[in-house]
Amino acid sequence: MSVPEPVEERVERFAREPLDGSDLALLNSLRALYDERDPVPDGLAARIEFRLTLDALEAEVATLTQIDLAAAGARTATEAVRTVTFTSESLTTMVTITPQDGGTVRVDGWAAPGAGVRVELLPVDAARQETTADEDGRFVFARVPSGLAKFALYVATADGTTATVVSPTVEL
Repeated sequence: MSVPEPVEERVERFAREPLDGSDLALLNSLRALYDERDPVPDGLAARIEFRLTLDALEAEVATLTQIDLAAAGARTATEAVRTVTFTSESLTTMVTITPQDGGTVRVDGWAAPGAGVRVELLPVDAARQETTADEDGRFVFARVPSGLAKFALYVATADGTTATVVSPTVEL
């Protein structure tokens, strides 16, 4: 007598299988039902695109300054360390990128004014990470995969809203 396969394993096995004709027919039926009962409002997609464009225009884009410590006469042990500074109208951010084992880097950052600033690291090919700067504006991402990334900093404004500052893409 065989033991029946647990439901979780059976669902997982079916989820890995490719869609077949009956799956596609069921999905088409569901789409038709939603189109009939709860259609997408006219112009919704255009309004969403417009709002996303407005949000992007409201974000400050920081300019980039990179300091190569090796060229500045730093000791050989720190030659791989890079310091990058982003400057925008409302915020200055400096990050030091230190290579680590396993294809990762450590990012030590300082934002001014930066107390309580929410910082997001947005890698191109990895999961985003988030932290909050301490009272001195300092933040750390201890282990980040090497590669291209941007920083997004969310700064509280005097009127209670949040301003977004986005860095250019840098190589970590």
